Amino acid sequence: MSYGSMKSYLFVSDFDQTLTFNDSGYVLSEIVGIGTQEFERKAKGMAKINLVQQGAELAYLLLHDPEFRSRVRKEHLVEVGKQIRLKSDIKLLYEILDHGIEGYHFDFYVLSAAPVEVIYSALDGMLPRDHIHGTEFNYGANGEIESIVRATAGYGKVAFLDELQTRKEIGPDHVVYAGDGSSDVHVMLHVNARDGFTIAVSESKHVSQIAQRTVLSTSALGVLAPILERIVGLNRQQIRKFLESHGFLIQEWDKVRAEWLTLRQARPDEPVEEHAHAGVARV
Repeated sequence: MSYGSMKSYLFVSDFDQTLTFNDSGYVLSEIVGIGTQEFERKAKGMAKINLVQQGAELAYLLLHDPEFRSRVRKEHLVEVGKQIRLKSDIKLLYEILDHGIEGYHFDFYVLSAAPVEVIYSALDGMLPRDHIHGTEFNYGANGEIESIVRATAGYGKVAFLDELQTRKEIGPDHVVYAGDGSSDVHVMLHVNARDGFTIAVSESKHVSQIAQRTVLSTSALGVLAPILERIVGLNRQQIRKFLESHGFLIQEWDKVRAEWLTLRQARPDEPVEEHAHAGVARV
């Protein structure tokens, strides 16, 4: 079946803690001897004063922090990609989305604030390089970072996604976005507002309250369940059979509705207040 006779969609995924189990900044800090605690202190400090867009903390440190800039070279970013722990079955997810769902074709792209060299290295042989977009730097002769070309964080993700959608000639209601944290909030709101489909892969309140579905799995294939159910129209039994045809058994599949409540004791002179934050269904 040719792509022309299929229903075409765009599947866009974040990288750090969406396709991985840890964050590029923590791995890099260990490699260059700065330490994860120091990276976390600096990143949280920037987030607290809103110095940079959420997700762009590492890019800012690499360009402006004397300790990071003096130590980090391009080869260190490549090494991060080799050491970072990936979720399983990323290549298979790409293949299934590309040509493994009858009548459907999903173009799988990675859009992340992580340095693009990290993602290239980590996903080498799994995704084509032209399907990977991250923060880009200019480098000097010694590999030192000199300037930033483009940061794909916050609203930068929104702008790049719109460019990608236009280039691929995909309607906004045929866009699927998967992410894990606060840096994905802007792009998820954007996709939702245009009738696309959003999937959170963590229980972080930043995204699970916004995403239409939340999926927790150690395998990258976990996002297939809501895609097959919502877009392709398969029921649970059909989804089980589909995954079994690729050699996977669903051992557990629980759907719950999560709620976060923050309560405090009311003072005698004020009405009782209750702050309830409703979550979303997760698979």
